[in-house]
Amino acid sequence: MRLHLGMISLRVLAVLLVAFGSALPRDADSRWAWPLEPRPDVVRTYEQPPTPYAAGHRGLDLAGRPGSPVRAVDDGVVTFAGSVGGVRSVSVDHGGVRSTYQPVDADVRRGARVARGEVLGSLLVAGGHCYPAACLHLGRRHGEAYADPAELLSHGGSVRLVPPSGPPPVPPPKARAPAGVTGLAAPVDAPVSSPYGMRVHPLTGELKLHDGTDFAAACGTDVRAAADGRVVAVTYDPAYGQRVVVDHGGGLATSYNHLAKAAVRSGATVQAGATVGAVGSTGMSTGCHLHFMVTVAGDPVDPAPLLR
Repeated sequence: MRLHLGMISLRVLAVLLVAFGSALPRDADSRWAWPLEPRPDVVRTYEQPPTPYAAGHRGLDLAGRPGSPVRAVDDGVVTFAGSVGGVRSVSVDHGGVRSTYQPVDADVRRGARVARGEVLGSLLVAGGHCYPAACLHLGRRHGEAYADPAELLSHGGSVRLVPPSGPPPVPPPKARAPAGVTGLAAPVDAPVSSPYGMRVHPLTGELKLHDGTDFAAACGTDVRAAADGRVVAVTYDPAYGQRVVVDHGGGLATSYNHLAKAAVRSGATVQAGATVGAVGSTGMSTGCHLHFMVTVAGDPVDPAPLLR
């Protein structure tokens, strides 16, 4: 009798698991399917920002073709389908983790249930990080926190970085300070919003070298000379806007770009910390900030290792 009851109990348990298994919460970190077919190349990887509001790349850019179907990475519920800052977007909640897709012309509406691999919409070019080429920006969020989507995507091999078009870009040169240069002073007291290195230009959409360091300073903030030197140029450039260039000798020069105004004249001698201008948003700029450049023998280098 005991054996018979035990067998019945096991059968009942099996029936209950089948009946209610779909109601059990899904693992928030279950593997995701790739949102584009065939499996796309990764144009740019996730870059964790040091703080929630600092510069970073909060997702993966995946190479695609205009109009390609964009598919849900897992079962879930559509929580958003519309525009964010003018970019067409879709978000899907998977029970504790959310996937985001940009730029996408949505075929689904908020509240719709979608299955893994189901088409959410079609890939757009406008608003993408690879313009004029097409690529999908795939994001992953746990509440308000961002995380790397690549950790959940099903990997069949190593991730391969490729540019959206053309040959791979040449790595930027490494900073080498001339003899006698011990360090440069920061030109403003502000956080870095975009470091030196390869990036997609926010206005042109071109993958190119960002040849300086951007500081997120407010318009009107005093901009200071990074070292003693002589002002060799006070000019206006279509891309850099109002700029001041200071020669420090030994082939080292610094330039201060997108200024609202200059506070020095060409030929003037300045000391480290002297005001050379005010932060602005002139030239090809998306808002108030300082684009600080360092050149050695005329070639741009990363300012970060030289700042003290």
